[in-house]
Amino acid sequence: MFSLLPSNTQWVLFSTMMLGIAAGMVGCLAYWKKQSLMSDALSHAALPGVVLAFLLLGEKNLLVLICGAAVSALIGAMCIQWIQSVSRIKEDTSMGMILSVFFGLGIMLLTIANRSGGNQSGLDGFIFGQAASMIRKDVYIMSVLALLVIFIGIIAFKEWKIYLFDPSFAKGIGLSVKTMNAVYTFVLVLTIVIGIQAVGVILMAALLIIPAISARYWAHSFRTMLLLSALFGGVSGAGGTLVSTYGAGWPTGPFIVITSSAIFLVSMIFGAEKGMLLQFLQHRKHKRDLLVNWNIRTAEKEGER
Repeated sequence: MFSLLPSNTQWVLFSTMMLGIAAGMVGCLAYWKKQSLMSDALSHAALPGVVLAFLLLGEKNLLVLICGAAVSALIGAMCIQWIQSVSRIKEDTSMGMILSVFFGLGIMLLTIANRSGGNQSGLDGFIFGQAASMIRKDVYIMSVLALLVIFIGIIAFKEWKIYLFDPSFAKGIGLSVKTMNAVYTFVLVLTIVIGIQAVGVILMAALLIIPAISARYWAHSFRTMLLLSALFGGVSGAGGTLVSTYGAGWPTGPFIVITSSAIFLVSMIFGAEKGMLLQFLQHRKHKRDLLVNWNIRTAEKEGER
């Protein structure tokens, strides 16, 4: 089927699949770190950096835009930590504040950029994602960076497991929690900024969150959940992109999220770990066992009489 598609479309599909795999792995880390909302905040915080990079450069260069987005997202992350350290505001509240302020700033800058030719360069595609507008150079950059995230996720698997589930043991064996926090923030920001052109700043968080939640319905161990989350993310990225290529100007992000949501619904119903169908069957079996036990006790009492 893929062989019938144009060569550039095949490369775009490959890059979004790699993005989905990377997002699934990082989303699994964010799930266990209980920072799923952080991905939403940082994806919105990346928008001002994209627009400022375009305004400074005067043209659409994906590598420069990614660097701008990364700087902006990192500033957003530091602002979240700063607000928590100097006030009584909780983490989720500070994330919501930074999300709103940075996204509002990004929209304001985008309006200015559109008057300077940003609209003609496809800068609006960073809102909802537009994979079809990616050129071969953009695809290469996105694929290489996504593979870097995947490599870090695989090579440091044991360290991630210790870091997420037993920080005290990590300190005892000399594993620097600060270093792991820095690496985690790096891969989270990198995944977000390489995906905003294909998925968009608004919906990028969904590609990080939904595959991990879907995998949780099937897996009990961290290793299995990580693999399934990567698989679901890859299928969502490639599937959503494939559907969006059949329509002129169709944004990629919504189709990727819809594909991911369909996988989530199937997982929620049929999942082997606390899926709705499994819970229903277990509940019915429990009621049946109680009824059988009650009948046995009743028969025994009648026999004693």
